[in-house]
Amino acid sequence: MPEFLSTPQRLVDTAARLANAPACFTRGAESWAPTSWAALADQVRRAAGALIAMGVRPGDRVAILAYNRQEWVVADLAAMMAGAVPVGIYFTAAPSEVAFILEDCGAVALFAENAAQFAKLAGQETKLAALRRVVMMEGEATDPWQITWPEYLRAGAATPEAEIAARMAGIQPAAAGTLLYTSGTTGAPKAVELSHAALCNCVEVLRQTMDFSPQDRTISYLPLAHIAEKMLSVHGFAAFGFQMYFARSVPELARHLPEVRPTLFFGVPRVWEKLAGTLRERLSAATGTKAKIAAWAQAVGRGWHKAAREGRQPGFALGVQYRLAARLVYGKVKAATGLDAARALFSGAAPIAPEVLEFLSGLDIVVLELYGQSETCGPTSTNLPGANRIGSVGRAVPGTELRIAEDGEVLVRDAKLLTGYAGRPDATAEALVDGWLYSGDLGRLDADGYLYITGRKKDLIITAGGKNISPAAIEAAAEAVPILEHVVVYGDRKPFLSALVTLNPEHLATLARQHNLPVEGLTQHPIVLAEVQSGIDAVNAEQARVAQIRKYTILPGRFSVETGELTPTLKIKRAVVVARHLAALEAMYGEKTAA
Repeated sequence: MPEFLSTPQRLVDTAARLANAPACFTRGAESWAPTSWAALADQVRRAAGALIAMGVRPGDRVAILAYNRQEWVVADLAAMMAGAVPVGIYFTAAPSEVAFILEDCGAVALFAENAAQFAKLAGQETKLAALRRVVMMEGEATDPWQITWPEYLRAGAATPEAEIAARMAGIQPAAAGTLLYTSGTTGAPKAVELSHAALCNCVEVLRQTMDFSPQDRTISYLPLAHIAEKMLSVHGFAAFGFQMYFARSVPELARHLPEVRPTLFFGVPRVWEKLAGTLRERLSAATGTKAKIAAWAQAVGRGWHKAAREGRQPGFALGVQYRLAARLVYGKVKAATGLDAARALFSGAAPIAPEVLEFLSGLDIVVLELYGQSETCGPTSTNLPGANRIGSVGRAVPGTELRIAEDGEVLVRDAKLLTGYAGRPDATAEALVDGWLYSGDLGRLDADGYLYITGRKKDLIITAGGKNISPAAIEAAAEAVPILEHVVVYGDRKPFLSALVTLNPEHLATLARQHNLPVEGLTQHPIVLAEVQSGIDAVNAEQARVAQIRKYTILPGRFSVETGELTPTLKIKRAVVVARHLAALEAMYGEKTAA
């Protein structure tokens, strides 16, 4: 275990070392505006002082409800510096979810992004007896609860430096460092409590696996209430001093990437699937010599990286072709996507189809899959350059032990596990047994220690014939088909598997242009239906007969975070989707649901 160093202390040390260097960037109307490390640290100190002046005590909970922005990170770091415990709330959370979390954790203060987020508190006052103040990151104070961001920072300037330093020095390794609420797809969200020691140990893991430097650039775009973004954009950022750019929104990410040219980038599978789909569309539009060069370059890229994964020298001839392909194809593709400066690309938070990773490797875009969860403070295993097996989620990170239980569940033991689920001793006792975390994921380990995740234990489908089927791999393979956007496999206690399908609107638009078809009613056009069937057939060809999709229904719309079918990290909320479309599912078995 490394020597204990809290994240606020790391921030102070980094700011002293890199005082005038840019720390983070905010996108304005025309360009990115930087904030130096010295200025950022001063904001955090004043924000911590304001919390102390407000009467916030060590151990108090301080909540944050906003999309990614500099003030979010300042609030998180300030809460820790004052000895309090930051609690992130997904910016997409419904009012009932916001109220539940604030009441459950007993938050004494809330940082809200704007009036729209503050409005989620309306009518919830009786549940929020502990809440004393709401700090508004944007806008005016129009309610007695509120204080504006400038007023808040001014209030903190009067708190003596010695008092802030004493609070920071008093941070104990075993004390709660943060609370992260699970997505609550199978019930009320649970608060994962991570200690300062766990956060410190995770920073050391990041140091050993990713080797950050102040010259690195990243984009913060996933919700900061999620463990992956929190570890990268709060704790890793403060520790390693890399440059961080705050995306204005997820839809604008594709525009931001060429502007920022990140050196390290973490994407959820949907980001990589959309990138692969876009590149496939562009390559399919090429004709003649350009099409032949593109196909040749992809074959060279796949061969080159396959050799690298297997620890083989690519050979002289392949090396010559690879360098030529880099000049003719790879460089242009990566520059257009903003990935030309990237030295490491990662995928996590959900399964990704090997076909997507293989396709991208053919364009010299190597994406390394990793695995982790809130309960393990982020990374549990990862592929790395020179140690990468497509289809696996890599080998255990330093200090982590992995074991597979008799029923296939992945067990994890290391120094950065959760302390427990706050206020839920029953759930804690179920998850932590003899120092091992029962992850809820199913998987296997190969002879070289590479971990393969095969699904979620709670999602396991048991057919009428008694066969156990994990839908995750089937769904990931289906979502790699260009025309398919989301696929939800169903069939528990049923004689065969069925699926709900939504279609990729970008691919539909391409088909409409190619065949001069109207967009209206396109999802049921014979050309579209034939391509969907072809895609499902290709997926089925790779599955055992019992794991093949026998029937499917194409839904007219799309799943989204806003409508509640996707989590903020773009994972399917299976229970929500099944409940909303149960009639369509049961109809595929000739059954009727109760009215």
